[in-house]
Amino acid sequence: MSVTIRAADLKGGREPLLSRIEDYFVGTFTAMASPCSVLVDTEDRSEAAAVLSVAEAEARRVEQKFSRYRRDNVVDQINHSQGRAVEVDEETALLIDYAEICHDLSEGLFDITSGVLRRVWTFDGGSRVPSRSDVEKCLRHVGWSKVKWEKPALTLPQGMEIDFGGIGKEYAVDRTAALIAARTRSSYVVNFGGDLFASGLRHGNQTWGIGIDDPDRTGAAALYRLDVATGGIATSGDAHRFVRWRGKRLGHILNPKSGWPVADAPRSVTVAARTCMEAGSLSTLAYLQGAGARAYLEQNGVQFWIV
Repeated sequence: MSVTIRAADLKGGREPLLSRIEDYFVGTFTAMASPCSVLVDTEDRSEAAAVLSVAEAEARRVEQKFSRYRRDNVVDQINHSQGRAVEVDEETALLIDYAEICHDLSEGLFDITSGVLRRVWTFDGGSRVPSRSDVEKCLRHVGWSKVKWEKPALTLPQGMEIDFGGIGKEYAVDRTAALIAARTRSSYVVNFGGDLFASGLRHGNQTWGIGIDDPDRTGAAALYRLDVATGGIATSGDAHRFVRWRGKRLGHILNPKSGWPVADAPRSVTVAARTCMEAGSLSTLAYLQGAGARAYLEQNGVQFWIV
């Protein structure tokens, strides 16, 4: 027997909310511009409340430290360094190292300097697309090969930026899951905006039922149901952020070499892996392959679902 995580369970509010759903507790809040939730297989409300507190605190800590939208964190310091070297702490260095590995594995398709392209792209579901000349201007400031990374010092050429958006939420999930493991023996799921980690079987050897959204009816209908005991799950796709251009739907994940949305990409790629970061990286790297997404995942021998 398994319990299905319903769409209604995963809607976060501004303030944390703890509710009893069937035979488990679900805590919800909003962070990282996403609905966040933590599900705890316990009958003890105080235990569930403690887990929710841990989850919310860690999500907000990671957001505060690594969000590109803040003006008081290490990312802002790096992005406004004007070509000067910036020494970073061990946690930031870990993320930079991980991003560099993803860059190498993807042959440059995963690039944390490509965030500057958001200056000309707005994925709001409309039809506004930047001119090719505007994209070309931004591309002058894209390219990890232009960055000097000699741990713990990072030097960005003037006009360049870094953006941890491609790995930050998944990192927050895994960090939060590790902190919760130190607080409870109950099974739990950490879900930040659809990227999640399940800690293990529920009581009675039940799994957690995870619904994979239909990208055309996100939040309202699921295409797949996954029975999950432990591990990470992440999805990359165009369900929430896209533009329409010449009869095509263009997703928000950009090719850093062309400056345009990935050509011939799937609607969504979902991957299950040992951790949420691993699942998220694989789903994004596969999506960046466009029409080659399925072959890429098959070659890597991972469990996946493609729309």
